[in-house]
Amino acid sequence: MIGGKLCKSYFSRFKVTGGPRCTERFINKMDLYFIAVAKQADDHAKGHIPDLETYITMRRDTSGCKHIFAVIEYAARIDLPDEVVSHPVIMVMEEATNHDDIVAWANDMYSYNAEQCRHDTHNMISVLMCKRGLDLQDAVDYLGHLCKGSIQRFEDNRNNLPSWGEEVDRQVDIYVDGLQNWIVGSLHWHFDSTRYFGNDGQTVKRDLIIKLLPKRAL
Repeated sequence: MIGGKLCKSYFSRFKVTGGPRCTERFINKMDLYFIAVAKQADDHAKGHIPDLETYITMRRDTSGCKHIFAVIEYAARIDLPDEVVSHPVIMVMEEATNHDDIVAWANDMYSYNAEQCRHDTHNMISVLMCKRGLDLQDAVDYLGHLCKGSIQRFEDNRNNLPSWGEEVDRQVDIYVDGLQNWIVGSLHWHFDSTRYFGNDGQTVKRDLIIKLLPKRAL
């Protein structure tokens, strides 16, 4: 598996200087990611569309964001105590960053066109249309509403961070800035990259209009 080889390659460098706690978190989150993408591949092969709750749970891990949070610590040369990372406020901010609903939900919106043309059902828009009976535009609007709510939830919890002492608080500020940068950087990348919109990323960003690709023959 190419993904496994890639992970092994960069983890061999990560573990050299990564703190013991963030290294353990990286391992655990990568394990969840590989389990989830295997389930995603199985659903795709069977043409199965999961119910909304099942999809939400699985999307938290297929997003590939959780282990990146450990990379924030690694890059900043910090190693947060477990009691900080397990604090409800931090956990809510991570969920808002990862899945509820900013990075993963936005990715579902941007990637929908390419995925629908190849009959891929692992997308929140497809789930909403199938399980909630929404048309395409209503599903997109619903998803946008979720994203806005998550941004607000992130900011509300940022304003309610507790204190763990001067040095830990300094590290927490760095970590939270990293979460914010991950959100913003991901959103910019979707339009700057040619992966989702070809060379039309800036036009789509400006006009908010996407022409659907024809579906491929099965």
